[in-house]
Amino acid sequence: MADERRSGGSGRRTSDRGGAEGPERFLVVFPGYHRPWAAWIAHRLESHGHQAALQRWDPQREEPLEDALGDLLLARGRVLLVLNDWFFELGPRPASEWNDVLRGFVAANADRFAAVNLTNRPLLPATAVLEPAALWGLGEEEAEQRLLSRLGLEVRPGSRRVLPGRGVRFPEAQPEIWGEVPRRNPRFTGRDDLLLELHQRLTDAERGNAACTLVGMSGIGKTQIAAEYANRFRPDYDVVWWVNSDDRNIQRDRFGELAVALGLNSGNEPGERIRAVRDALRRGQPHSRWLVIFDGWDDMDGANVLLPNGPGHVLITSRNRGWGDDTDLLDVPSFDRPESTGYLMRRAPHVTAEQADEVAAEFGDVPLPLVQAASWLGESGMEAPEYLRMVRERRLSTADELSTGDGLPHSSLTSWSILINRLRRSQPQAIEVLNLCTSFAPGRIPLGLIRAYPQADLPEELRWMATDLPAWTRALDTLVNYSVLSRENRGPANADMGPHQESVHMHRLVHDIVTRLTDDEGRETYRRAVRRLLAEADPGNPMDSRNWPRYAELLPHLEPSGTLESTSERVQLAVLNCLRYCLNSGEFKAGLELAEQIRHRWSGFMDPLAQPMLDLTRQEGNILRASGRFREAYELDKGQLERLRAATPRNELGELLTNSAMAASLRHLGQYEESIGLQTKVLEEAGRLLGPDELVTLNARHNLGVSLRLLGRYQEAYDLDVETHSRRESVLRARHVSTLNSGNACAHDLRLLGRYRDAVARQESVLRLYVQVLGPQHPQTLNARAQLALSRRREGGFQQDVGATMASLLDQLVQVHGRGHYRTLSFITDYGNYLREHGDLNQARDLIAEAEAGYRALLGPAHPVATGMVANTGMIMQAAGERSEAMSMFESALGGLTATLGADHPWVLGCALNATGARNFNGRIVEASELSRETLRRARHTLGDEHPLTLSCQVALAADLRALREREEAEKLEEDGLLALTRTLGAQHPHTISARQRNRPYWDFEAYLG
Repeated sequence: MADERRSGGSGRRTSDRGGAEGPERFLVVFPGYHRPWAAWIAHRLESHGHQAALQRWDPQREEPLEDALGDLLLARGRVLLVLNDWFFELGPRPASEWNDVLRGFVAANADRFAAVNLTNRPLLPATAVLEPAALWGLGEEEAEQRLLSRLGLEVRPGSRRVLPGRGVRFPEAQPEIWGEVPRRNPRFTGRDDLLLELHQRLTDAERGNAACTLVGMSGIGKTQIAAEYANRFRPDYDVVWWVNSDDRNIQRDRFGELAVALGLNSGNEPGERIRAVRDALRRGQPHSRWLVIFDGWDDMDGANVLLPNGPGHVLITSRNRGWGDDTDLLDVPSFDRPESTGYLMRRAPHVTAEQADEVAAEFGDVPLPLVQAASWLGESGMEAPEYLRMVRERRLSTADELSTGDGLPHSSLTSWSILINRLRRSQPQAIEVLNLCTSFAPGRIPLGLIRAYPQADLPEELRWMATDLPAWTRALDTLVNYSVLSRENRGPANADMGPHQESVHMHRLVHDIVTRLTDDEGRETYRRAVRRLLAEADPGNPMDSRNWPRYAELLPHLEPSGTLESTSERVQLAVLNCLRYCLNSGEFKAGLELAEQIRHRWSGFMDPLAQPMLDLTRQEGNILRASGRFREAYELDKGQLERLRAATPRNELGELLTNSAMAASLRHLGQYEESIGLQTKVLEEAGRLLGPDELVTLNARHNLGVSLRLLGRYQEAYDLDVETHSRRESVLRARHVSTLNSGNACAHDLRLLGRYRDAVARQESVLRLYVQVLGPQHPQTLNARAQLALSRRREGGFQQDVGATMASLLDQLVQVHGRGHYRTLSFITDYGNYLREHGDLNQARDLIAEAEAGYRALLGPAHPVATGMVANTGMIMQAAGERSEAMSMFESALGGLTATLGADHPWVLGCALNATGARNFNGRIVEASELSRETLRRARHTLGDEHPLTLSCQVALAADLRALREREEAEKLEEDGLLALTRTLGAQHPHTISARQRNRPYWDFEAYLG
């Protein structure tokens, strides 16, 4: 199919018109708005053996219409005009000019012209000379028959050809997936060259790098261009997905929803959905022709986790030119003057060309204010000179009062002021809806909430919004007609939606301008109504990932509605639930920003020790810990504890919960002895205050098990965790999340005790419940899956599956937490150790280096985990043959951990085992044997005679004694060790086989923070 061309200029293709029996040539002429129809028509003609070229046609208003049409006849063959009422507004030109040319020039060349009609609205009377074939409302087969019939083309048997490549979609058929693309603007004007350049850039880009960003100031029309691109070029795509990106939570949730539309096997958790979507788009399965549009993506933080690549296209709209590092940039300028005047004259036909030029100059050809000006002139019928006089007079009187600060001409402010004053007189209910909208955040506004929750205790003057549907519809229609709001699609394409589901979009600049121009008096009434609506819309369970899309929708509106300043307990609970959503969904950055805003507002009217403030501090501390900011969490809780202790009367429960939070921070900071002392005290106080089976007490028991595990007291931890699990199962039931966490802890203990088979069996059962209760991709489910992968690795019977499972899990954890999060770093460490053990030394080196650097940055070099990572680096060096350097690493880790944890801690014993091997390999046999003997003695004392680490120490000592020619003791130790390994792990376990082959045993450091 030939490329489309603008009318005028040189380089036209020409050809002889074929005879009646042969193929014909056609020039398909269309306004850019109807490119999908033109492309389909040309494709159908070519499939029947004819030749067709596309020509986009938008002649300048100053060019005589007869000359512009005459230029089309320079092409050989027939000219097929793609008509609707929009076609006759090109220029625009008066109807009289069109009628004269149709009756004269076109009628005289009727054999060269033909037409199709795409509308059911009446066209100009003289259009009859073209005898257009009506294609409106037809199916594809009938439309094709009418097209061919109008052109007098016979369909001979066997004449239809199958063209190379994929067919062109019938314009009335949407792509298979059409996701919330804004409704097409029937008044979209101009921008044809920009749209074609955008299409060319995306089409010509290398596979996997087809990403383009439309950049420009607010109000320049980026979103409208993106929406028009999606509609104009939709035949090129099987998937078109629109992602509102001005809020990160909404963006992630919306992009993740594509997983459902694509039919991917993923859960409700956004991180896993995003991973599944990116993988499907990268592979081009199930669709390779896809377009994803991120609208309003200014904050590039974390873009690499979201931005897809693959065979499809990515389109971004943004004010941030930083996208030039990752995508192709395309600047969006103001309208050309003909675009400005054309738009104005089409929207307000009574405006002359000269007047339109003056209005366009007044507003600097910037689309947003021009749209509003055109809406005003068109709806009001006011003459342009009078309108300009009003704008200029009021602009002078308000010059010192208003400023957009966004590069818009000052005239736009005054034009909005004129509109609002008119609406106050003619449509006061529209002003009430407008005031309600400005009490939400700009962008997408879930306006249907006011009809979804009619019992939300609305003020009497606003109750009509919930009860009077005709008035509500009229008010919204008025605001849409004046281009103040635009309606948004939600849910499946073409789905019928009630008013309670309605959402609208309000441009950020419009929101700002209208807010400043509307009366402050009474605004609190609207904000109070929005606060109540947001509270009613709170699902009440931020742990359930099925509710996360709702919380993501509510979050942006908390601050502008004054929800954070509310004294209502119901509203405050909704605010805290939004904060808990941020914690549970992994949106830590948003959560900390929200916590700071809440504290700033609540501190103005609430006692620091009021219960909501205590809850706020606890949730903020949880988010700080979850995001790896352990010292800040500790200081936050410490300050709260000091305030609680100074208060009268004492709040013993508040002190208890704060001490529990501080114990958690101390664990993460590596201060294990201090943590277990405080945690023991918390458990005792909880039992005294609340009894043994209250939720707080059970949590305290669980956390004490974590502290015991970190101190290497694995058997004590297991015994306590088993009892806690039993109590939780009895009190909370088996499917409660806390009960699942206890089951996970028991399996962890079993693995650390060397009971690998028992750990696998238990964790498989626990994981099934996690999947049933939380879903397969919830962050806690991912942690349980990671625990099972480690257990299977140690058990030894799943080696073929473990590597692929760990690689997949790492990808998913990166999606949920990012690479620098401590949970991700822990699994990077585990996977790096696995790869080293299985021969992929290069990737293992990279992963271990990444994890070590990450932990040092997060925790500091003296933290036990950062110190223990040195041992893993040593294992990489030893595997690479760098034995001297490896020994230095092992000795450093051994010395550092001994100083902080004591000589009997299992982490220290593991480092000592590695150091004995390094000494042996470097010829320091006596020193190796001395350390081996001491390490075996301590391991037997700490872990027992048959723990795998103890038996590894025994096999290592046997090797050192054999090197010293003390064969009798060496053989006895080795024989006993092999028997014990066979008895506990099995004869075919990798550890047993390795010991039998006399390979030097080693120990991997697992980076665990609790």
